[in-house]
Amino acid sequence: MGKKILLIILFLLIIAIPVLAVEIDNPIGTKDPQQLAGMIIKAVLGLVGIIALLYFILGGFQWMTAAGNLDKVKKGRDTLIWATLGILIIFASYSLVNYFFEQVKITT
Repeated sequence: MGKKILLIILFLLIIAIPVLAVEIDNPIGTKDPQQLAGMIIKAVLGLVGIIALLYFILGGFQWMTAAGNLDKVKKGRDTLIWATLGILIIFASYSLVNYFFEQVKITT
């Protein structure tokens, strides 16, 4: 009895899902794969930028709370240096992605 009910529910879902999908608006706002890829890359770079900024804050906090301990000062300074390099790489990759997509958009 339970298997029959499960099969009926599954059958109704298989029929209902395409009907519901027709009524749902596109939440992404685009059907163009190029724009979708650009949106995904920009979102990922934004998240990585947030992580780099958090490391920048962490490095500053480590340095400020070192209380003269040279090992902690070095650790905080190194964190700041690597976070700065990370932010520079993120900005460069963001610029390259924008340039690439602008060039592709012009030629197509």
